[in-house]
Amino acid sequence: MLDVRDITVDFGGPPVLDRAGLTVGGGEVVALLGASGSGKSTLLRVIAGLVQPASGTVVLDGRDITSLPTHRRAIGMVFQDEQLFPHRDVAANVSFGLRMQGVPAAARDRRVAEMLALVGLDGFGARRVTDLSGGEAKRVALARSLAPAPGAILLDEPLTGLDRELHDRLAAELAVILRAAATTALIVTHDRDEAAVVADRVVMMDDVNGPDLHVVELRPDDTHDLRRRVLRDGTASDDVVFPGDDDPTTVHLGLVDRDGTLVAVSSWAARPFPDGPTGPTGRAGLAEVQLRGMAVDPAVQGRGAGTVLLAAGLERAVAAGTDVVWANARDTALAFYARHGFSVVGDGFVDAATGLAHHRIRRTFD
Repeated sequence: MLDVRDITVDFGGPPVLDRAGLTVGGGEVVALLGASGSGKSTLLRVIAGLVQPASGTVVLDGRDITSLPTHRRAIGMVFQDEQLFPHRDVAANVSFGLRMQGVPAAARDRRVAEMLALVGLDGFGARRVTDLSGGEAKRVALARSLAPAPGAILLDEPLTGLDRELHDRLAAELAVILRAAATTALIVTHDRDEAAVVADRVVMMDDVNGPDLHVVELRPDDTHDLRRRVLRDGTASDDVVFPGDDDPTTVHLGLVDRDGTLVAVSSWAARPFPDGPTGPTGRAGLAEVQLRGMAVDPAVQGRGAGTVLLAAGLERAVAAGTDVVWANARDTALAFYARHGFSVVGDGFVDAATGLAHHRIRRTFD
């Protein structure tokens, strides 16, 4: 997860970024849109370590990287003009970051071949970069950024300068490549159609410089209001207290905006997966975890709050040694969970408390 908190950049004049905040879930692809001069590229350069903010923090996978030099951040970046090394062939360009990491030659060669295949340039390793087409050069730049397996990748208008037909084709391919790489990605673009094709979520710079959302831990009672308003609206039950809520191993997570308003909640309880073999006991005995009570305030629905909260919960579950996360999900939410790696297990059923159609879903971890 990439978490940018209260970033201010002024360059000695009026702020370009004013307490900017943005959260990108693990493996999520977010497109950042805004007018020219709104600070999109500046925000990417702050994340990459190319611009030092006057205040604020950049956190990647739980590690504060604000003060780290660029080469120690585990951040990949793709620029508008690719910035390939003209005196190196394609393979040498792609392997550059691996060389800096001290990766042995044989492992470098395997990774380069893997990355070139991923971006559709299998067999291009010996090609001179000066002989590449515009689309091929952009793919090489992407492969070079992905090769060191960064914690996040930043793309600053990576498809600029292409004719419309090639642009649209590469946008579709970029969406496939980023998901295949499963890397957290933030892409700056001015093209709404491109953003819709490539990204899981689109964020406007006006929102980045406005209210921010942060993950917090909650007491059980703190979840009740949103559970009642969102999960029990129009149902046959108003019960918002779930069995095991007070168990010390149950974790309640929330999202709060900059004003401290709680806008989303979820609960994660150590409970065995029903009617299935129990996996090996993970650390702290949390081998199997049930996700319950996922609720997002209607006022922020469509802004990716559910994605951020789910990603935060999954990261914590895996860190605790969890093998399986499962849930009884409403049928109306199945597409959302499918986008985040969950599979439907068994037949559907109607929940006795709410009268709504549900399916059991599950996501497993190695």
